[in-house]
Amino acid sequence: MASLNKVILLGNITRDPELKRTPNGVAIARLRLAVNENVRDRQTGQTKEVACYVDVTVWERQAEACGQFLQKGSQIIVDGKLVYEEWKTPGGESRSRLSVRADRVQFLNGTRQRAAQGDAPQAATAQQPPQAAPAAPPPPPPAVNDDDENLPF
Repeated sequence: MASLNKVILLGNITRDPELKRTPNGVAIARLRLAVNENVRDRQTGQTKEVACYVDVTVWERQAEACGQFLQKGSQIIVDGKLVYEEWKTPGGESRSRLSVRADRVQFLNGTRQRAAQGDAPQAATAQQPPQAAPAAPPPPPPAVNDDDENLPF
């Protein structure tokens, strides 16, 4: 039986990313994302905004970029998968949560904001993706020869 675990979220970060490293030196960033939805109240007919808060974990180079360029309020798109975690508290109680492990994080704003505030190092601007080279014009179509005598059959 086939299965699929894919999540795509667009929202705003509720606090600055928390960047840490594992004992092996791998970067890990923890984000809290607010995804807003407009809901109409059936009794009053008024529309109100309801937020869904999602914990997101980002690993390695993307985690470093999140810690360097994102800040509270930054808007991002997260492409990842759901992860179910279980643990016991020191008191012996069972706890669990559902979070998202990001495969890809796309910054929609915030990179220039943080760099403009001086929080990012000077070299950060050099890490922006390079501009794509202009596309070369397509090659001309091959010449069409209507001479029936040159057919291979």
